[in-house]
Amino acid sequence: MMNAHTLSTSLAILDDPVLPRVHDEDGSIKKQSAVAQMVTYALLSLGGLVILVPLYWMIATSLKSDSNLFVLPPQFFPNPIVWRNYLDVWTIQPFLLYFVNTIFITLLAMTGEIFSCALVAYGFARFRFPGRDLLFVVLLGTMMLPGVITMIPSFLIWRGLGRIDTFSPLTVGAVFAWGPAYIFLLRQFFMSIPAELEDAAVIDGANTLQVFADIMLPLVKPAMLAIAVLSFSGNWNSFQGPLIYLNSQDKYPVILGLYAFSQSISQEAPKWNYMMALSVIMTLPIITLYFRAQKYFIEGLTVGAVIA
Repeated sequence: MMNAHTLSTSLAILDDPVLPRVHDEDGSIKKQSAVAQMVTYALLSLGGLVILVPLYWMIATSLKSDSNLFVLPPQFFPNPIVWRNYLDVWTIQPFLLYFVNTIFITLLAMTGEIFSCALVAYGFARFRFPGRDLLFVVLLGTMMLPGVITMIPSFLIWRGLGRIDTFSPLTVGAVFAWGPAYIFLLRQFFMSIPAELEDAAVIDGANTLQVFADIMLPLVKPAMLAIAVLSFSGNWNSFQGPLIYLNSQDKYPVILGLYAFSQSISQEAPKWNYMMALSVIMTLPIITLYFRAQKYFIEGLTVGAVIA
């Protein structure tokens, strides 16, 4: 049974003026946290709208008829909706051939980049050789060079090799690990993996290539998928390279074919509905790939960020 001393102590604690202040402070902190979250979500929503408005306008324009392209006030909702624009774009120019060229260039360059960068990154992460750190610094230093500096020397090299108006300048370089940022990302990922796994595989009789292919590559799958998304997007949307090296129309990728189409109608009223329809079709593979690999893409950009 509670004695008098315990009862008086309990009543004193309940009457302590400090406790309400503690509760008030906790409530104030929770209110401030809730307000901060609301402001954050509001800003994120506003930023999302800013990004989505051009995308929506592209889709809306692709569904408009020729007569509704330049009406005032502009139509935010196409009326009538002309789905036929997406069928007509395939007949105005050989865009099916352009898509085949784009897929060929993108997949070849992406595959070369992924595996060559992974091999070079594994070498920098696991092997010690004279000048390794200096060579890695020089490799990262190439990221600081603007592309315009190497544009003319690269063109002269490919012209000397007789490879102008071919796909070689757009694909062959990928086999030689032309992505220093990808190498850096994969190197950091490899360094986050315990070396004991490789030692165990070597004890079991695996050679270096087997360790790399069977042990290390599966462990860096998130980073490789992140690189695949970035490489696919970069090669799919590449405009400068095809513009410089390709002359024959039958070798054009989609983005160069779209530019040629815009130039061919420059003397007439621009066919913005057709151009926007092609732009929508061009964005679908990238958006699909991103959402399919979103989980691994985010993980690949955040995990493995260790300092050498």
